[in-house]
Parts: sequence; structure tokens; C-alpha cells
Amino acid sequence: MFRESTIDSLTSIAPETFVSHWADPAHAILDVRPTAAYNGWPLQNEPRGGHVPGAKHLPAEWTRYMDWVEVVEEKQLSPDQPVTIYGYEADTAETMAAKLSRLGFDDLWIYDGFADDWAADARRPVSRLDRYQQLVSPDWLHGLLHGGDAPAVNGTDTVVCHAHFDHRADYEDGHIPGALPLNTNWLESPETWNRRSPAELEDALCRLGIQRDTTVVLYGRFSHPTYEQEHPAQSAGHLGAMRCAAILLYAGLQDVKILNGGLNTWTEAGYELSTDDVSPTPVNETGLDVPERPEFMLDLDDAESLLAAEDGALVSVRSWSEFIGERSGYHYIEQTGRIPGAVFGNCGSDAYHMENYRNFDYTTRAFEEVARKWGEAAVVPSKHIGFYCGTGWRGSEAFMNAYLMGWPRISVYDGGWFEWCNSDRAYETGPPEDTTTVDPRL
Repeated sequence: MFRESTIDSLTSIAPETFVSHWADPAHAILDVRPTAAYNGWPLQNEPRGGHVPGAKHLPAEWTRYMDWVEVVEEKQLSPDQPVTIYGYEADTAETMAAKLSRLGFDDLWIYDGFADDWAADARRPVSRLDRYQQLVSPDWLHGLLHGGDAPAVNGTDTVVCHAHFDHRADYEDGHIPGALPLNTNWLESPETWNRRSPAELEDALCRLGIQRDTTVVLYGRFSHPTYEQEHPAQSAGHLGAMRCAAILLYAGLQDVKILNGGLNTWTEAGYELSTDDVSPTPVNETGLDVPERPEFMLDLDDAESLLAAEDGALVSVRSWSEFIGERSGYHYIEQTGRIPGAVFGNCGSDAYHMENYRNFDYTTRAFEEVARKWGEAAVVPSKHIGFYCGTGWRGSEAFMNAYLMGWPRISVYDGGWFEWCNSDRAYETGPPEDTTTVDPRL
């Protein structure tokens, strides 16, 4: 047990004690290592990357700027329960213990044997994001750009893209050195907001110098979009990067990576931006037969079929106010409502925010937290899951979450509410009759 007055004498518990804590359902295990380590990257050359199954994730670096009360509640940590903290270094865990102690936690323990004991023992289970290598950190990308080498680069060349919605000034204001500007309109039509035709996608990739064996790293800038803006999507660039990633996977690219948290985490890590304009090196062909993964995108008839399938679910990645028809979510969509039979996938507050899929630093929320919330709505990997929103961006971010988790049958309903409400299909408004779906604002 730890109390603030004894912090100087705090010692780490033995491996056997940690195992007993882990096996106790009433005992919380807290991982304070960087997000990349929790997801699966072996940042200190441990034999196996990942985390102790069931461990909650609260990176030590968050303590520099987060709202402690909000974070503790989000992680479902209570001062009434014992908590064992582990990280790479004992002093980092001790610092977290001191901070939790000031919040009223008084049954705290330290374990500093994850890398040398737990990860090194093949008998001990670890959990990791199935495709963790596709979700990269600022340190990883900085190493790639400055050393020319980084683990898990599977392509023969690399293209880094700064995604923006028809707003090149966002790129010109500062981007990661060497990154190319990628207008989301090159990959989706501004008339329908669906992905562009195979020929148009092939042409866009050729102009960017992207081929089948290219590693593509995508990111954007989050600049707090609001409905008062004429084009809120211009301030939601990292959401646009997720949309681009889904379309590139649909096209057939094999090594598509996301900079976790986008440009915001790059600058938070202390890395510099550039205002130098970078031009691509175009190619004549991609070597792809676009689309090579057509199952990643659904059209209107496909969405209807999925609604009727016993082993499928169409998930509405929208806000509650959109889901019940209080607002459409977009300046250019008048009709409000939802697709009948759709499952509520709660993006967060509005059409340009994804709070329920992201951490406080804009990185992707711990995958076990996302999967647990989906599971409450019977959104599970054994089903064919189609994600949709208004016009594809939020649906694509949810899709990328499932893709990173390795879910086998996932898609984006590309047309989303925009297409559905402009067709002759039925729609619903008001709270759903299914009483298990409750207003998250209550």
C-alpha cells in the first residue's frame, strides 16, 4: 500500500504479487507508458510489445495538460479500488502514484517488471492492437524522415501526406518536413462525397507518386471546427486523413499508416514544422487494379442488404442530436433523421468531432475501450459491420479503428445519410423504440 507520506520509501511489488493483483477483478491495473507501447510497439526492445490484458491506459505525459477529474472518470478509476501502476521506469509509476494520491487514491502499488519479467515470460499473456504497426508515433515518423529507416516499413518507398479539405493554406501554414499536400477532394467527389471512380483514384495516386508497393503515412491538423465556420471540415484535417486512409485501402494499397493524433502530436512532441512546398514525383501507373478491396465500401443497395442481414450491422457514427433528427449535422443537408435499423455508434458532440474515438491528445482511444462500447450495441467482429455518418469521414475513422483491430468484415457505407435521405428510402426521427439505446447526454 502507498500513501503520499511514504513516497520516498515506495518499492516495487514482486512478480507473484502483481499476478495476484491482475487476477483480482476488484483491482485495477494501470499502464502509464506511451500510447505506442500500449498498442504494441516494443519501445525499449522488450521481447513482446503490448500491455497486460485488461490494463487501463493513462500515459504519464498526459499529466502535463489534462483535466484529472475527467480523465479518471473516463478510465473508470475509483479511489475506492486498489490500483497497481506499471511503466517502463519505476519513477514514472511513482510520479503517477503521487498524482493519484492527491486525488484521494490511497491503495496504490508499483510494479516495474513489465519489460524484464512479464513481457519476457511467454507464459504471461499480452494484448496488442492487431495492426499496431499501421498506427505510428511522432518519434517513429521523425526517425524515418531523419534516418531513412524505421521498423515496419513494408514499401519500397515512402510518401507522407498532409490531408486537408480543399484548403491548401492549412498545409502552407506548417506541415511535417517532406510531406505532400493531399486534398481530400482528389479522392472523393465534392458533388456526392462518395469515393471517386477507379480511374480518378488511379490518376490521383499517380500524381502523388504512389504505387502498389509505396508506404503511405497520412495525417492532418485538428483546429477545433465549429458550425459557425463556412467550411468546418477545413479545420478537421486529421478526420480527413482517416477518410483518405480508408479510400487508399479500398484502392488496394497494402501499407497505409496513420500518424496517431496527427499534426497535433507531432508539435506536442517538440518536432519542427516546415513551410517549404514539396512537390511529388509522379508515376505513370500504380500497379493496382483499382479497387482491389471493393468490399471496404458499400453503396446504397449494399447498405439495405446489410440492414436485413442477421450477421450484419449498419452503425451510425453520428452524434445523438443527428441520430434522433434534431439536426442534420451539415450546412448542406436539410433533411434530419436516421436510417431505420441502424445501430448508434456515437461519434461524440457533432459532425466534426470524434471524442468517443479519441483520447484527450487526439490519439486513437485505447482499442479495448472502443471494442467494449461497440460490444454493448452488439457490434462485434463476428458480424459484417458497415460504418456510416453524414458523408463518410466519421464512418471512415470508425472503420479505421476496426481495421487496426483486425476485424475481418468491415466496410464504410460511402453515401451515408446524405445519399440515403436524398433517395426514396424510409427514415426515422426521434429516440429509437429500442430502450437499450439511451441518450448519452443524460
